[in-house]
Amino acid sequence: MGKKIVAVNASPRKGWNSDTLVNEAISGAQSMGADVIKFDLYRLEQYTGCVSCFGCKKEKYKGRCIHKDGLTPVLDTIRHADALIIASPNYLSELSSAFRALYERLVFQNLTYNKDNPCCNSHLIPVLLIMTSNAPDGRYSELLEGYKKTLDRYVGPTEIFVCGDTMQIKDYSRTDWEWSYFNPDEKLIRHKTIFPEERKEAFEKGVQLAK
Repeated sequence: MGKKIVAVNASPRKGWNSDTLVNEAISGAQSMGADVIKFDLYRLEQYTGCVSCFGCKKEKYKGRCIHKDGLTPVLDTIRHADALIIASPNYLSELSSAFRALYERLVFQNLTYNKDNPCCNSHLIPVLLIMTSNAPDGRYSELLEGYKKTLDRYVGPTEIFVCGDTMQIKDYSRTDWEWSYFNPDEKLIRHKTIFPEERKEAFEKGVQLAK
């Protein structure tokens, strides 16, 4: 029986960079027989980040966020999964607000404030965190290292995959947008030559998660 993997698209744009890469990772995992459930965070019922109710700190709820909203099925499914894939774009030098909401509740439910046992998660699972950005690949290494350390500790061993210098729109030469910051030709060349290789890499990372 194949592994159960949860995949999360934390981008509002279906069919673009983050969604494309998470779908490639899904395809890779499925090629190895994995059962993958995908969630698009921007298409869920209304939800929030952590509401600081501290319900997850009570003994009978330990390790489980008790706040009920659109994220509840996502968190419940992750809790019983064998691996997790999350893809998010970089917005204003951070990951998306949808990612942050999930991240807060995914991590905080496992944090105990107990010096001897700071994490109550006994089911750590591998995590693939994909970030896409129109900035160069190495621009946000410190940011992502922070996420990695926290996810390593409270969710499971985390691998970071960055796809930088992406195309945000199909045509950067549009006259109704004065986007002089970018070189349209360079963006298109990269999208046609490098992004396909990154798609293959995401597929292979999905394969590895499913093994």
